[in-house]
Amino acid sequence: MELPPFLLDRWIEQKQSANPPIEYDLASSTGPVWTLRELLALSDGNELDALLDTCVSYTSAAGTLALRTAIAALEGVEADEVQVVTGASEALLILFFLAAKPRANVVLPSPGFPANAALAESFGIAIRYYNLRAENLFRVDFDEIRKLVDGDTGLLLVNSPHNPSGAVLSDAEMQNLHDFCAERQILFVADQVYPPFYHGPPTLSAARPPPATVISDFSKALFLDGLRIGWIIDHDPRRRERYHNARNYFTITGNVFGERLAVLALQHSQEIYGRARQVATENLALLDRFFSQYEGLLQWVRPRGGMTAFPWLADGVNTRDFCRGLAKRGVLIAPGDCFGRPSHFRVGFAASGHRFPLAMERFAEFLNEVTANSITHFGESAIGV
Repeated sequence: MELPPFLLDRWIEQKQSANPPIEYDLASSTGPVWTLRELLALSDGNELDALLDTCVSYTSAAGTLALRTAIAALEGVEADEVQVVTGASEALLILFFLAAKPRANVVLPSPGFPANAALAESFGIAIRYYNLRAENLFRVDFDEIRKLVDGDTGLLLVNSPHNPSGAVLSDAEMQNLHDFCAERQILFVADQVYPPFYHGPPTLSAARPPPATVISDFSKALFLDGLRIGWIIDHDPRRRERYHNARNYFTITGNVFGERLAVLALQHSQEIYGRARQVATENLALLDRFFSQYEGLLQWVRPRGGMTAFPWLADGVNTRDFCRGLAKRGVLIAPGDCFGRPSHFRVGFAASGHRFPLAMERFAEFLNEVTANSITHFGESAIGV
């Protein structure tokens, strides 16, 4: 089966070559970027020598013991319960591959990470969506999920904090969904790449009771997406053996240097979190003021976690031309059709770091230009594309 075009990644890729250039990346869902020099500066000064002395060879398909131990300490589990993978993307690949059976279906959130559906469908798995609606503050509708599952459901996936909306499942909601799946012998998968970033009450890791199968990575909360390291946590040794075996086939092993740097990052996770928390808090406060100022043109649900928001145009039109017009002014946001919601757009408020206020000034200039011309519909003529 041929994979459909990955609209989101193709859109974000233009920041590398756009003309005029993209000055402010608000389309990405990650946090402030770290350089290798900054990461090494967190160590005691010996890490560079250790890297230079590292054998350039295969590591264990499960991940090095040092890395699994560090991840386990972060998640409050045992090292044996951690399977290291090549980003959360490989975690999803493994889980959907193992769920593929005749007549199988999986239950996924909409909107959600676009690769979820594409990967599942590539293995012949039917997709059933539960809808996260703006009018319901992007909350999970338990009754809707209850109607979607059946005896052929391979897994139910939740994402909290949710990308793109920033909605958060409470501990009670996570418990109820876990129990619902456990009673029906359905694998309950929690995609939680954004903890510990909450803009309200925090929640427990789903890796702790109730013990969901958890996937996470270094790309979002730890902002080291270039390491391409993720993990699966599962308390069931038989499932972990299947993950390990799948990775033996898919990617064989991890990046030996990346895994060493990942351990360093986890040893200094509080410094990394602290930098990002300051940026995210300041920039979200700026978004509060921005959406209040332009509430006649834009609507939103304030995110309760993560580093993205999913606003929409008040007139309900497709946002792709709107996003193109803003990109021509050097600011990149992601059109909602990348997530199956054409009237929405995704704003990442951490990747641009302390340059975010400058980006919002440019965004405001764009909106002021539209309103000054008495244009109420964001079509091509309105935005000059």
